Amino acid sequence: MKELIKKLKELNVGKVKENEPLANHTTIKIGGPADLFIEPSSIDNLIKTMDLIREYNVKWRAIGRGSNLLVSDKGIEGAVIKLGPGLDGLEVNDTVVKVGGGHSLVSLATMISRKGLSGLEFAGGIPGSVGGAVYMNAGAHGSDISNILVKAHILFEDGTMEWLTNDEMEFSYRTSVLQKKRPGIVVEAVFQLEKGEKEEILSVLQKNKDYRKETQPWNFPCAGSIFRNPLPHYAGKLIESAGLKGHSIGGAMISEMHGNFIVNTGNAKADDVLSLIQHIKDTIYNLYQIKMETEVEIIGRK
Repeated sequence: MKELIKKLKELNVGKVKENEPLANHTTIKIGGPADLFIEPSSIDNLIKTMDLIREYNVKWRAIGRGSNLLVSDKGIEGAVIKLGPGLDGLEVNDTVVKVGGGHSLVSLATMISRKGLSGLEFAGGIPGSVGGAVYMNAGAHGSDISNILVKAHILFEDGTMEWLTNDEMEFSYRTSVLQKKRPGIVVEAVFQLEKGEKEEILSVLQKNKDYRKETQPWNFPCAGSIFRNPLPHYAGKLIESAGLKGHSIGGAMISEMHGNFIVNTGNAKADDVLSLIQHIKDTIYNLYQIKMETEVEIIGRK
């Protein structure tokens, strides 16, 4: 690892830190240290980083803005690569938008809507990165990434880069081929939007943002929706009907505002959240015989 760190610094790939607490990089403010934390400053430096990680046979995973993530208290073995500044480029050509994987999804939705382009209004309030949104087919308000994505530029584990079409991404509810079969990093995405009435688009975007503020507990650190909706049921309604709102373990609490959110009340550990998740699963199954599956990604040492 020392030799890898030395080479990364020699190549000046970007920020390189050892034992960086991931609580600093997740929206729920939980997570132990990553052995190695890298924030590449460009696509070229991301490629160089991945080449070295492969050469030294180090485990890795990519993160964006740290939403939808629960990191173990024991941290993460190997390298964590964060996509941020330098991988957040934006090009708008008529109704086609090409954007870097490290770009904020909310900020993209706002900027694009102000240009009178429709298609990203659903993303008002989704606190992740473009790369993370493509990776998990993020969605809300009856739409999702699969409705607008033309293609995604993916850096795969073996160092190859490829543009995958919408069909090749194999999107389904909150998932894509990158989760199921072909692990890789979303470096860029191309979206096809439509021209519309700017004021109307901005109005819908603002309504979606307001809805999030009114119904979801963003005043506390949280990771977003904990469970996938076990359709035709809704996770939040099942949890509420089971009387679980407000239930807490340690510093983690099921939100009083929305049953499908677990909030960090100040000193929560990942183990507190995991215990709450298991309690919810057991309760819902015992009451309704419905198996709950997590939407939040649980990573790190066990």
